[in-house]
Amino acid sequence: MTGRHEVAVVGGGAVGLLLACLLAQRGVDVVVLERRGQPSTSARAIGIHPPGLAALDVAGVGASIRREGAPIRRGIALSGGREVAGLRLSAEPIRSLPQLRTETLLRERLAALSPGALRSGAEVVALSPGSASVEMALADGRRLVVDWLVGADGVRSTVRELLGIDWLPRRGLGAYAMVDAMEDAAARTDPAAADAALLHLEPDGIVESFPMPGGMRRWVARLAAPADDMPIEAFQSILDARLREPPLLPAAARVSTFVAQQRIVARCAHGRVVLVGDAAHEVSPIGGQGMSLGWLDALALDRMLAGGPVDASEIERYARARRRSAELAIRRAAWNMAMGAPASGVALGARLAFARALALPPARTALSRAFTMRGL
Repeated sequence: MTGRHEVAVVGGGAVGLLLACLLAQRGVDVVVLERRGQPSTSARAIGIHPPGLAALDVAGVGASIRREGAPIRRGIALSGGREVAGLRLSAEPIRSLPQLRTETLLRERLAALSPGALRSGAEVVALSPGSASVEMALADGRRLVVDWLVGADGVRSTVRELLGIDWLPRRGLGAYAMVDAMEDAAARTDPAAADAALLHLEPDGIVESFPMPGGMRRWVARLAAPADDMPIEAFQSILDARLREPPLLPAAARVSTFVAQQRIVARCAHGRVVLVGDAAHEVSPIGGQGMSLGWLDALALDRMLAGGPVDASEIERYARARRRSAELAIRRAAWNMAMGAPASGVALGARLAFARALALPPARTALSRAFTMRGL
C-alpha cells in the first residue's frame, strides 16, 4: 500500500512536532513518522531561548510555555561560594521547561490542527529521492510518496544515514552528569537569585544549576572522564567537594551522564530531503542551544516552503543560512565548555578575571546576546 502526502517529517521530537504544527496550520498535508511507540521520559533539554519561544509563538504554543516555564532572567558566576560576576540576560527571559512537557504541548497542538498526523511506531527503512518527490519504505511494509521529506530524527538520524551524508566533528568535548531535584530547603538558593542560572567555576570543573518549574533545580557537573552510570551518592560527593554550601539531593534522585560533543552535516539538504535540528547539527547541551536552534531551522524551512514552488537556488540559500547559524551556535557552545573545564592557580584566576570583565559594558551586551541566542 502506498500513501501520498505533501510533507513527511521523520522524528516526533520537539523539532519535528513544531515543524508539523507550522505546516498544518497553513493547511499543508503533513505526516509525522515517529519510530518510538511512546515519548521518551529521560531528562533532556529544558532551556527555551527567546528566539525559540518566538518560533513556538508562531506555532501557537508560546503562551502555554510562558505560563508553565520557570523564567531564567540572570546568570551568576561564582567561585568558592563568592559571586564573581552577574549578568541580566534580556527583557524576555529564557524559559525552563522539561522537554517532555514541551513536546506534550506540541503534540496536543498538532492533534488539534491535524488529527492523526502523528504516527507512532512508524520506522523509515529506505528512501529514494527524486526530482519532484521522495519515495520511502517503512518497516511494516507500507510505502509513502511525498513532495518533501524532513529528517528531524536526532543525532542518530536514519534519514542522514540512508542519504550517506557525512557527519563532521567540531571543537568541543566534555563529560558531564546531571540531576533534576527539588531544591534543598536547608541550602535553598537565595530568594534574590531564584530566577538565576548559577555557574560555579571551581578548580575541578564547573557546577551549574538552573531553576525549573515546581521548585525544582537542575544540577550539572563537569566530570574528569566519561561515566556510563553514576549513583546519586557519587554525584552528591562531587557537589560536596566543589561547593561551599552544597544542596542535599534526595536519595531517590536519578543521575544522567552524557558526553557533550559537537558535529555538523556536510550538507543539510539533498534535493527534496532536508535535515533539521539534531539530525543536522549536534550542539553541546552546555548552554542549552540545541532545541531552540532546531526550532529556528523549522521556522526557516516553513517560510521557504510557504513561498510557493522552490528551486535549487532557494534550497541552497536556506542550507547556507542554517549552516552559518549552526556553526555560530557550535562556537558559542565550545566557549561555554572551555570556561567550565577544570582549572586551578593562575589559569583559574585568569578565567575569573575574564568572567568579571565580560559582565561589564560593553562586553555584557554581547554576552547577553550570546546566552539568549540572539543573531541565530
